[in-house]
Amino acid sequence: MTTHPVDEVPPIRHLLAFGLQHVLAMYAGAVAVPLIVGSAMKLSPADLAYLITADLLVCGIATLIQCVGFWRFGVRLPIMQGCTFAAVSPMVLIGTTGGGLPAIYGSVIVAGLAIMLLAPVFGRLLRFFPPLVTGTVILIIGLSLLPVAGNWAAGGVGSADFGEPKNLGLALFVLLVVLGVQRFAPAFLSRIAVLIGIVVGLAVAVPFGFTDFDGVGDADWLGISTPFHFGAPTFEASAIASMLVVALVTMTETTGDLIAVGEMTDRKVEPRTLADGLRADGLSTVLGGVFNTFPYTAYAQNVGLVGMTRVRSRWVVAAAGGILVLLGLLPKLGAVVAAIPAPVLGGAGLVMFGTVAASGLRTLSTVDFKGNNNLTVVAVSVAMGMLPVGVPTVYEKFPDWFQTVMNSGISAGCLTAIVLNLLFNHLPSKTGSAEPDGLPPGGAEQGVEQPREEVV
Repeated sequence: MTTHPVDEVPPIRHLLAFGLQHVLAMYAGAVAVPLIVGSAMKLSPADLAYLITADLLVCGIATLIQCVGFWRFGVRLPIMQGCTFAAVSPMVLIGTTGGGLPAIYGSVIVAGLAIMLLAPVFGRLLRFFPPLVTGTVILIIGLSLLPVAGNWAAGGVGSADFGEPKNLGLALFVLLVVLGVQRFAPAFLSRIAVLIGIVVGLAVAVPFGFTDFDGVGDADWLGISTPFHFGAPTFEASAIASMLVVALVTMTETTGDLIAVGEMTDRKVEPRTLADGLRADGLSTVLGGVFNTFPYTAYAQNVGLVGMTRVRSRWVVAAAGGILVLLGLLPKLGAVVAAIPAPVLGGAGLVMFGTVAASGLRTLSTVDFKGNNNLTVVAVSVAMGMLPVGVPTVYEKFPDWFQTVMNSGISAGCLTAIVLNLLFNHLPSKTGSAEPDGLPPGGAEQGVEQPREEVV
């Protein structure tokens, strides 16, 4: 019996190279959440460093749970886990006005338990994710990540030289290296094109003064995150309520990511495996609350890398999880990775995030758009998903819970796609008769009512 590509174990040197590539793809995003929250709370540099190493450690453990899995925890697909950005605004609010880090961690633990309890319910919702919805969501994931790559390419948000031609020039150079390696290098090297691009970009960046390694000397060799380092968690109703909204948003986002990776790896996500993946999210989030970090979710950055490299083994991403655990235990190593300048990551990010969007278009190419309203479903969902990306302040006059849901382009677009698909393709039509080209009433999307595995 042949082994499915997802379960294949590549040679050790390939494992390490592919795994490191995944780590570099998600590292900037992974450390951004503790940096933003810690800075907003005016924590000392030592406490900030502690938050980052704790985050990397739990990122690694969460990734191992998701890829390797045990019992009913883990989707067993190549999925990287990292801190969710959906939780940033509520956590800053809780941390600065309502009880500091202990209140954040109390609400994170409750949210993680809620995700574990709700996982089977979400698993049963998979029939509402036909190719029309999944293709739209994957497209929105890719498009909403592109501004992240753009900000990196320009030098990183808040940097003094943001938008300088030299930054964009370095990003373009990295992009060209990645494309050149992918087109002209032998098969193995083309699969680590992003890693090669980042290494070559870093080699060019150092002599031109884009980065320095001063932080490496200051970092400790060993750092171990102990439970409840910042005090015993406190459980405040308002903090828990806002974090439960975040839990629903992250579950929606993770569902989109898991389905996307299932499409790319030819291992379709079933209701049971989706529930297992969400349950792993919940467990990781509980661990985050215990080990001084934040809620966890599947990382869309790495979905693009799976699609681009066509390396489908979950053991590659498990190796990346192992590297993250090392980075969390050895702050000096973490400081080396942190020295990679933003424009280098930006050049690589443009390829990866564009690949996610293109994968969404590939899924949508299987959808029937004739004589029905499917084009409207895609159009309005993409518009709603892009609105908070293009106009970040569009919902700032709305209540906090509304902002938490709608400020994430991925969750806004996903919810819109699900609702419009139900409206146009599941509800009986006004006339109750067949349409001119013989489609059933409501213009049901081809395969909406069939089991998902028959559709794709």
